[in-house]
Order: sequence, then structure tokens, then C-alpha cells
Amino acid sequence: MIRETRLTLGARSTRYLEAGAGWPVILLHAFPLNADMWRPQLEQVPDGWWMIAPDLRGFGPAAEIPSGGRPPTMDDFADDVDELMDALEISEAAVGGLSLGGYVTFALCRRAPSRFNAMILADTRPQADTPEGREARRKMIELVHARGASAVADEMLPKLLGSTTRNTRPQLVATVRQMIESASVDAIAGAIDAMLGRPDSTGDLPAIAWPTLVIVGAEDGITPLADAEAMQVGIARSRLVLLPEAGHLSNLETPDAFSRAVADFLQSNM
Repeated sequence: MIRETRLTLGARSTRYLEAGAGWPVILLHAFPLNADMWRPQLEQVPDGWWMIAPDLRGFGPAAEIPSGGRPPTMDDFADDVDELMDALEISEAAVGGLSLGGYVTFALCRRAPSRFNAMILADTRPQADTPEGREARRKMIELVHARGASAVADEMLPKLLGSTTRNTRPQLVATVRQMIESASVDAIAGAIDAMLGRPDSTGDLPAIAWPTLVIVGAEDGITPLADAEAMQVGIARSRLVLLPEAGHLSNLETPDAFSRAVADFLQSNM
């Protein structure tokens, strides 16, 4: 059973979803979605594991965004995860994320490596944005301020979901659209600004000493297989899983295969 809880971190109310009991696994969501994207995995938690999926700052139902402050940085997102672990009395965990969640995982790795006993990196990459990528993000900030979250959904859905999903699973397309459109303009713009300013994490890969699972959808055009292969080569104790018929949101597009990959990884490494 999935449990939904709110707690106060600093001055903010934060929602997280959880299921199971045992060794903790923290799952960080993609942009511009929220913790609900992890429901397929929370519905089939392996025995002996406790999966926790928080909303990143500004995302999720009734999210709170401080007014008049600076946009969040990737380090702010990472510090929020660190605070959540303290609040839940978790000293270390298997920590992972998909896309933006992967970027936050890298930031937490730099700031608090002792928090990790395993890592999951799904449909993400360590590199900073290229100049072209940064310009595209600036245009996305302009778009969301001018036309709102629905325009971001129009722009991103063909990139987030693979062709198999778009052609055969209209209900999932609608679900992802709803999650995007539920996000506020400030949350979307703030997360884009954090991604735009994130550092290159490639140099951090050799220092990752714990078991790591790298997952990528075969139809992912945002962070394709080549990026995942290069990342896996750079991490000594890592394995790569390629998921057919999945795009950038591989955990939603092929949920059973994604969950099996995670369960196999956890049970063989922990």
C-alpha cells in the first residue's frame, strides 16, 4: 500500500510517498513531474525494502514556493533530500533519480557522499548543458512565463515519451500531461534555472564507490543510450540495463521491466 505523508522541512511543507518496509530506497522524480511518477514502482516494492519518493521543491499537490526569493539551485534540491533523510532518521540509503532526479542525485553525492550505499541513475547524464542546451532552457523559461504549464507540456511530451508509448498508450500520455500541467509556473521556471546552472558531474564518476544501476530507455532521445553507456563505463561498480519500447520516462513507459531491474539490482548488491 502506498502511503502519502507531509512533514515540515525548514519553513516548507513537503510531501512524500512511501511503500514497503526495510532498507531505504529514495527515488527522485523527473522534470516537470512529481513524486506520483513513481507510483508504479511503489506498487511493487520488493520484500525487505522501503521506497520513498519525495516531491522536489515546488512540485506536487499544494506545493509551497517561497515568494520573493532566488530560484532554487541543484544544491538546494540536494539539501532538501538530505534534510528529509534526517527527518526520517535515515543515515544512508540507495538513492537514485530519473532525469532531473539524476542531477539531484549527483549534487547530493558531492555534498553528502556518506548518505549513499547504492545509486540508481535512470535516463540522465552527468554532463552540464551545452551552449545550445542552455539557450533552449532559456527559451523554455520564456515559454512558461508567457503561456503557462500547458505550453510546456505541448513542447515536452513528444520528447519525454517514446514513439511506442505515444502510439499505443494514450492514457499514459494524458497522465503525464496532467502531471506537467499541475506544476506551477514558478516551479517549472525555477527547476529549469537549476538545471541550466548545474555543474558538470563527469569528473565525479570515478569517485562513486558504491554499486550503481544505470537504466535507459531504448527510445530515449533526450539522454540516449550512448550517454548511458559512457556514464556506466565511468562508474567502476555499475551495470547498465536497456529497456526496449521506453523513452525518457522509462519507469512509466515500461514499469514492470523497470521495477524488475531495480529489484534485481537491490537484491544482488545489498
